[in-house]
Amino acid sequence: MFRFSMLTAVQATRSSLGCFRSLCNSAIGSGYQQANVIILPNHLADDFEVFCRRNPAPLPLLYRSQSGETSCPPLARHANIRTDISQYYVYEEGCRVKTVSSLQSYSAQPRTASEQQAAHHGLWSDMVCFYLGCSFGFEGQLKKAGVPVRNVEQGTNVSMYRTAVPCIPAGVFSCPLVVTMRPVPAGMLDAAVEVTHLNLLAHGPPVHIGDPALLGIQDLSRPNYGEQVQLQPGDVPVFWACGVTAIEAIISSKPSLAFSHSPGCMFLTDIPDSSPSSPTPPPSEGSAGLPSTGHNLELIPFCFLVSHNPLLYSLASQRAVAKIRQLETIIGEDPGQRGIRALFVQDELLRSCLALSHAFSVAITTGFPTHYMHSPPDETDGPPGAIAMATMLLSLGKRVTMVTDRRALEMNRAIIDEAVRTGVLKTAIPLVTFEDSGPDSALHFLCHHGDPSKPRYDHLVAIERTGRAEDGNYYNMRGVNIKHLVDPIDNLFIAAKDIPGIITTGIGDGGNELGMGKLKEKVKTLMSNGSLIACDVPADYAITAGVSNWGGYAVVCGLYLLHTCPSHQRYRKKGLGLENTIPQEQLQDWTANLPSVDKEESILSTLVRFGIRSGKTGHLAMEVDGLTFHPTHSDIITRLLEVTLGCTTPNL
Repeated sequence: MFRFSMLTAVQATRSSLGCFRSLCNSAIGSGYQQANVIILPNHLADDFEVFCRRNPAPLPLLYRSQSGETSCPPLARHANIRTDISQYYVYEEGCRVKTVSSLQSYSAQPRTASEQQAAHHGLWSDMVCFYLGCSFGFEGQLKKAGVPVRNVEQGTNVSMYRTAVPCIPAGVFSCPLVVTMRPVPAGMLDAAVEVTHLNLLAHGPPVHIGDPALLGIQDLSRPNYGEQVQLQPGDVPVFWACGVTAIEAIISSKPSLAFSHSPGCMFLTDIPDSSPSSPTPPPSEGSAGLPSTGHNLELIPFCFLVSHNPLLYSLASQRAVAKIRQLETIIGEDPGQRGIRALFVQDELLRSCLALSHAFSVAITTGFPTHYMHSPPDETDGPPGAIAMATMLLSLGKRVTMVTDRRALEMNRAIIDEAVRTGVLKTAIPLVTFEDSGPDSALHFLCHHGDPSKPRYDHLVAIERTGRAEDGNYYNMRGVNIKHLVDPIDNLFIAAKDIPGIITTGIGDGGNELGMGKLKEKVKTLMSNGSLIACDVPADYAITAGVSNWGGYAVVCGLYLLHTCPSHQRYRKKGLGLENTIPQEQLQDWTANLPSVDKEESILSTLVRFGIRSGKTGHLAMEVDGLTFHPTHSDIITRLLEVTLGCTTPNL
């Protein structure tokens, strides 16, 4: 009886042609899904269906009708698409020519001049209707989870924006992604993400959280569709893919005749808000099939703050997060008994990997000339981890540059060439130096023409790189000043703090490495010689490890886990492209570029041949920081791979 009563209410609401807000509020109250509607000539229908498949977040296809069909049995009983929406847009040659309250005249015999013109463009019998999921369908679930829905509170339509993100084209259809924006309190982001992740019929989880400019949206007060929604103190702008993308597709493809709902005036279905227990419409001959609502709870995303300037959050599944935390635990082991566990901060590895995943161009620096009495003075910790990160970043399509000291330029060039020759490094990478020749040297190095709005790099990584102490000198762990062997690469990290869009990571194992300034007070208090040697230059993320190379290996494994995480990849790609599919060749390439015992033994052997010594002992041998490669380092690498790839390690 209750179900029958609810359906009757829904059908009554559908039949009434009230204003769009009363319709939307009714849907929130009753808990029923709504749909965007696009109506196109039959000859464009196949292309548009492919367009929906290629862009599933903005265009979750609920139902494709037969030509001329006015009902949609899987979504709503007794529906008539010609009258069940309060306002329709009419398009001719891609231009919106009018707004009407009914499409009945387009299916009757033409009597007036305008109807004759419509008949000339094509009869209703030639039209195909597409029903697409709508984000209004999850607003009721947000409210139940305690997440405020600001557009409902403020009595406005939701804000909709045209972005600079191109959808994946299909046939004649290509257009920018359109998104809705709902302000969400920062402390409730995880709840909003989880609720909407479980509602794939209504666009699923957000495609962007943070600065609208990263989507090409310059002014939130001027939405392209809908109305402005005000952010309240503590709110973060959260963006979901929007079905109004389909209207942009009509405009760009210029069909002779097409119809759509007016944004905000939705088609109300009989389907309850999607949830783990909600039913989905049964399949039918005309149905394109609905996104699966079966969910593995381990795939529900967590939300993490990645950057303050510009504001950017990212998503990763619970499974990926748990594995990266396992990696963090492994590299935190301290067989050398240096006390590094005291500096540990949880999720620095995770957040750094998330930031690197979003990066396009990364600069990596390493080099710690602790053996000032030898030539070369460098140690075996740092270069292997740097090369491992570089080769995975290249495999993921990032641009990579290595930054080194002038004194070590030729040696490091030869090491890189040898790493390429032996297959340890994917391909040769640029190797550059930095010289402080004036107050703006760092700015010009980091940005094109010294313009802070045009950075060359969006992430700087230092691994086992000598860090400047509070007194301006550089110290090894014994407290010996080695400043004469070090170029001021620290200045790049200092300058990056004031350049929007550049994130920094430091990887260290003693507290005197570049980037460990974030942990300076801990280093001073807890590490041997800490008050003297502590690095004064912070990084946004400070990854600590028993040996710095291990931190580099963990970054590589973390990036692999994120790029094979469906939740993270969907977010990174803005919900565009075929979901949950990685080409086999690409996956094989990523796997091949993980660190392996053989590759890391090979690069260590190369360093030894170049006369580079173990950091702690000064031995010219197969060891790092006084720990022999077998069994210590080989065991750590094996365990990192087991976490990353599963119980068994492939023959890499």
